[in-house]
Amino acid sequence: MTPLDFRSDTVTRPSQAMREAMASAEVGDDVLDRDPTMDALERRVAGLLGKEAGLWTPTGCMANTIALLLHLQRGDRFLAPAQAHVLGSELGTPAWLAQGMPEALPWEGGPGRITPMQVWRAAGGAGPYYTLRSSLLCLENTHNFAGGTCLTPAEHRALVEQAHARNLKVHLDGARLWHAAAAQNASLEEMAWGAETVSVCLSKGLGAPMGSVLCVSRDAIEAGRRLRKMLGGGVRQGGVMAAAGMVALDYLPRIPEDHQKAKRLADGLRAMGFQVPVPETNILLVPVPDAPAAVSFLEEARVRVLPVGSALRFITHRDLSDGDVEEAIARVGRIADRLVTTWEGQRPMI
Repeated sequence: MTPLDFRSDTVTRPSQAMREAMASAEVGDDVLDRDPTMDALERRVAGLLGKEAGLWTPTGCMANTIALLLHLQRGDRFLAPAQAHVLGSELGTPAWLAQGMPEALPWEGGPGRITPMQVWRAAGGAGPYYTLRSSLLCLENTHNFAGGTCLTPAEHRALVEQAHARNLKVHLDGARLWHAAAAQNASLEEMAWGAETVSVCLSKGLGAPMGSVLCVSRDAIEAGRRLRKMLGGGVRQGGVMAAAGMVALDYLPRIPEDHQKAKRLADGLRAMGFQVPVPETNILLVPVPDAPAAVSFLEEARVRVLPVGSALRFITHRDLSDGDVEEAIARVGRIADRLVTTWEGQRPMI
């Protein structure tokens, strides 16, 4: 029985067109002379987001770290929504390397959402020299561990405006900003409005084997490039990987298909009795009585998922067809009595 892998949208394999593009990519030494394909990818992504320059990095974690290094000084506090990726999934890098003190803001605006008033309160004012300074707001769109929820363009703008009014810079972790834009029927430029730095991922949902792009101002690009080199991210013939990113971007118009797969999966699980919310994007959190046990039961049924707190996380992606989703529903149905909770009401996922 073929396994159906819903653990992440990073499990996708490069398409044949992507492999061919990688094999025939025009390349150069990106550290010495700039790689032409890398340069083209960085310009293309920056243009999509309405930013002046782009910087390819091997990973999203590195892209976020460079952004925080650009913004923070020792003794600075940065704000982020609770359970944001920069708080818990980057192994303390913001504190270790960027030397920033994180402060998690609870979701007062709904799952994964903070409010402008929270930013106003948390930013505080200028205090004595011996107090922490709030200098940065980190946003995440979509919010992974809230179940792929996404800020609307209006919500994003309101948060950025409040941050700027309180003299905070804004970094947007937009690993799945593509998915938020598709769900909101908005442009990527709208979704990235006002943020001084924005990171987007080419391997989450788009199918590239690796790579993110950090978009910054023209004034900051050389400092960012220097930081990337310091972190070990300077590459030589990077065009081989950039070519994969260029093909990955061609998948953007098809992202709504992955959202629809998640909705179909949610409908199927709901019909079995699972307390499943309507997913906003391609991420679905399913509460269960015992997440580790449920993961094990599903592994036996050849449906692969990850636990997130008291829930199972399913992520739909380009390598899962509509038929695969239907097959997953059927497989889960055969063991549903071992998984479904009868608990009613709002259940905290984290």
